[in-house]
Amino acid sequence: MKLNEIRDNEGARHRKMRISRGIGSGKGKTGGRGGKGQTARTGVSINGFEGGQMPLYRRLPKRGFTNIFALRFAEINLGRLQEALTAGKIDGKKAITGEELVKAGLLRRVWDGVRLLGKGELKDKVSIEVAGATKSAIAAVEKAGGSVKVLTVKAEAKEEKKKKS
Repeated sequence: MKLNEIRDNEGARHRKMRISRGIGSGKGKTGGRGGKGQTARTGVSINGFEGGQMPLYRRLPKRGFTNIFALRFAEINLGRLQEALTAGKIDGKKAITGEELVKAGLLRRVWDGVRLLGKGELKDKVSIEVAGATKSAIAAVEKAGGSVKVLTVKAEAKEEKKKKS
């Protein structure tokens, strides 16, 4: 093999299609854009346009709304909490708060508070401080000999967040 004999594999390189360069090119005259009119022009966004017919998104009724006062909780299950306790990521002797869970890598952020859910099993005796907890989660923690302190979520923090946005 010589350097002057080296070639690309067959079909490895494609020539760029030169549009609007005469009818002989196969993409002449309209340049692959069809006929004249709105869709042949640049900067056209007609998604959902149905040719003057009432579009689907206007034919269907409106439903629901977004509650601007809704609180957003970071959720954690008892099973994940037990795994972290077993692995030694969390100290079970101190009260477990949202900040401790973030430091341990169980949650990314606390949002408006932490909500404890009852999926999984808790074996260690722990004290947990959360913004909310399900009845089954509270029962499981108390069964293991621990305690759950449900904190009130500060409405002022939510108000401050609204003023910023």
